[in-house]
Amino acid sequence: MRWEVIFEPAHLAMYGQGVLTTLSLLLSCLAIGGVLAVVFALALTHGPAPLRWLVGAYTYVIRGTPLLIQMYMIYYGLAQLEWIQARWDDIWPWTMFKDAFFCALLAFALNTAGYTAEMLAGSIRETAPGEIEAAQAMGMGRWQALRRIVLPSAMRRTLPAYSNEVVMMLHGTSLASAVPAMLDVTAAASRIYSDYYLPFEAYIFAAGIYLTITFTLVGLFKLGERHFLAHLAPRTH
Repeated sequence: MRWEVIFEPAHLAMYGQGVLTTLSLLLSCLAIGGVLAVVFALALTHGPAPLRWLVGAYTYVIRGTPLLIQMYMIYYGLAQLEWIQARWDDIWPWTMFKDAFFCALLAFALNTAGYTAEMLAGSIRETAPGEIEAAQAMGMGRWQALRRIVLPSAMRRTLPAYSNEVVMMLHGTSLASAVPAMLDVTAAASRIYSDYYLPFEAYIFAAGIYLTITFTLVGLFKLGERHFLAHLAPRTH
């Protein structure tokens, strides 16, 4: 074991840059995917039949194909089309496809949106009839009740399942290392492995970083569940 190589300042700085890239990818894809998931969930539960079928087909494809393939389809497929490359120097949004970070972010955001939309749609469908009846008794219309009662309640109840999705997306960001010019935590470990042939040290250190971030996220979600789902906890006498 040659751990002194891992703890050289230059290599620690490379891992630090990888952590920043990983967290940037994670937080950005969760923000974009979260907004898309709300829109898709509303389409699945309250949209017209053609829209429900279209969004349902999208979530089916997203959940039925590997994330790595989806990322390759965007970076090596969509971004390499001659029609896009002819416009990616001066026409937005095609200029974004020159950036490897954007291609990875787009793949991750579309992926998490598909999974989260189905979770949120399921929670909306399982809303207690009493909550809707109470909203109607207070004079709320359908969309007002959805915005003020149903959707916030569904989001709170989705929190435990969503925490698993966030952790899975954290681990999924390691696939960004398959895209050239992307320096995430896994890519940093791969560079040390290729330069010094230290697979155990490089990847064990990377695993420790992912484990630390994972436990931090789980702890934050536990605090959130205690706050937002306290009314669902069993009562003690």
